[in-house]
Amino acid sequence: MNTTSGMQARVRALLPALLVVAAGFAWGSPPAELVKGKGGVDDPKGAGAVSSGVALPAPPPVTGNRKAPVASWGKPLPYPILIADRRNNRLLEVTPDKRIVWEFPSPNLTVYSGNEDVNFSEDGRRLAVSEEDNYDVHIVDYEKRELVWTYGVPEKKGAAKGFLNYPDDAHLLPDGKFLTADIRNCRVLIIDPASNEIATQWGKPGDCRHDPPGRLAYPNGATPLENGDILVSEIRDAWISRITREGKVVWSVKAPNIRYPSDAFPTVDGKNVIVADFVKPGRVVIFDPATRKVIWQYDAKSGDEMLDHPSLARELPGTGDVIVADDLRHRVVVIDRATRKIVWQYGVTDTPGHKPGYLFYPDGFDLDVYRDWRPAARQ
Repeated sequence: MNTTSGMQARVRALLPALLVVAAGFAWGSPPAELVKGKGGVDDPKGAGAVSSGVALPAPPPVTGNRKAPVASWGKPLPYPILIADRRNNRLLEVTPDKRIVWEFPSPNLTVYSGNEDVNFSEDGRRLAVSEEDNYDVHIVDYEKRELVWTYGVPEKKGAAKGFLNYPDDAHLLPDGKFLTADIRNCRVLIIDPASNEIATQWGKPGDCRHDPPGRLAYPNGATPLENGDILVSEIRDAWISRITREGKVVWSVKAPNIRYPSDAFPTVDGKNVIVADFVKPGRVVIFDPATRKVIWQYDAKSGDEMLDHPSLARELPGTGDVIVADDLRHRVVVIDRATRKIVWQYGVTDTPGHKPGYLFYPDGFDLDVYRDWRPAARQ
């Protein structure tokens, strides 16, 4: 197992190379600039470099994949979840019985802070990470717990080659390229980590209007689909578009009942779209893109059931229930599809923290369908 000091040393050595490589929300507006130095949800450095302090088991081998996942834990949460715990500047994997089994605390707050989206690579061995307010994206080696690649200049926004401006969403495509939505530059990028060159760009800086793929109005989500198409979310006017890798628009619709769309995903069967509404009270909508008909909606207005700026919602495989990152209530929750009740939660409602059981502005997650953590979690 790597020590924190070892990770810090590796990142200090890597920092010069990384720099060379890089050479309050309103309806329809991009994210507001954040205030440094206060340690709260608006501080990009948040709680600093923190760890749960839990003794971690060795990761089990990869034995599953997205099409053939490892055995399910069943309801309410069928698989462990990897959480981007944004203001704790760490990645955290939690099992359905709420045990921490894997953690990646920030090795260096200049290079790595504010991780807000995380997704496994197709083989489950690497992690794609985005950091909006640090203006960079990363690849982390899951098994070694090492930061192995960065694009963008940490703490410096821009539109020139090697720079980003509020990159949101992060995915590693099957061909190894990196997909992200560069919000304030109004573009979606596919970057080749081998060359650090942009392989594909939709949209362009300074031209922020909806006319895909040539122009995009503050895209904040870019989700790859099983057939290679990409689901793009635009903040302004809540547009969701399906675009092929070749740049052909398959369809483009305004998400119904949504003010501020965040990271649209396909449902498990691929037929419908699920999207979170990043407002207060928050909302989750599942709709048919062919008709814009709402299939299901969650929009509790008050109390413990209410969401506050949820940033990501996904349908859970096998159960059909919905898992949500409820950012400003500092929790990740599972909502029963039939009863519309919260049936599982990690994080203490309205209480930020970094000790076991706590989160601080969790902004993204992915399901670990690759490893069977059940034996390790029972130890």
